[in-house]
Formats: sequence, structure tokens, C-alpha cells
Amino acid sequence: MNVEKLKAGDSIHYDGEMIIMRDAAQKRLSQFHDCPLDLKDKLVFYAGPAKTPSDSIIGAIGPTTSARMDKYLEMLFNFGIKATIGKGERSDLVKKLCGKYDGVYFLAPSGGAAALSQSVINHEILLFEELQSEAIQKIIVKDFPLIVAIDSKGHSIWD
Repeated sequence: MNVEKLKAGDSIHYDGEMIIMRDAAQKRLSQFHDCPLDLKDKLVFYAGPAKTPSDSIIGAIGPTTSARMDKYLEMLFNFGIKATIGKGERSDLVKKLCGKYDGVYFLAPSGGAAALSQSVINHEILLFEELQSEAIQKIIVKDFPLIVAIDSKGHSIWD
């Protein structure tokens, strides 16, 4: 995905891979000099899936409040990610980092975790399985709704 062409306020439906990662996993990653995963050009979704029903690929999966992840964002950009996905406004630091690294912050619809789980077509745990819902996971999605909240120039829908 070429996120550099997107502008704050644009909405898209994304097809592809997302890496699920919240603060517990990011804290662990911060202890590594080199990332144990290939995160180049990946989208990181701040989420914690609910328990997976036996007839589903994944449980309900909605965005987590993103502001508490701000302190780890530069690390993720240095590991090569292109975008983060979550809910809520981010700090001025995030706007600066998005501009510096040509990254994007997307909003995913909150309050619709069960509906969002229907967009997931594949799911696997990648790292830190003992963290359960906070483990680093990979999902493949189809037609996943996103809104550009902060674009790669650091412009925000809240400005």
C-alpha cells in the first residue's frame, strides 16, 4: 500500500496483511536491538481479539485506544512499519513522526468489533503467545474499513 498518497480524512477499504500488536508486546519488542519479525511496510493494528468461537477465524476484534502506544511509535517506524491502526486522537509527537517517516495513522470503526471480525480471512499468532490476546498476531483482511486520521505529511483530521 502506498500510504504516502493518502490524505487526512480519506477513507479506504483495505485488503491485505495487518500485524496485531498492543502495548505489552511493544514493550517486549523495545528490548530487542533488531526486530525478531519482518515488519517492513506492515500495518500495525492496535487491537486485542476476543476469544475465538469454534466456528470462526477470530473473535470480535476492535481497535484499542492508541494514545498509550505513542511512546513506542518511533521504534515501530524504525522497524519499518508504514502505518498504525487504532482509535482516538494521537499526540503531536505522532504527527511529527508520521511526517518524519512518511507513515500514517488510520482509525478503524470502534463499537463494531464483531462486524470487523467478519473481514478477517486468516489469523495466526506470530510471537509472545503467552501474552494471549496481547500476543503479536497476523491477520489477513478483506474490505476492512479505515479512515486516515494522520497522513504522511503529519496533517490530522483534528487540526
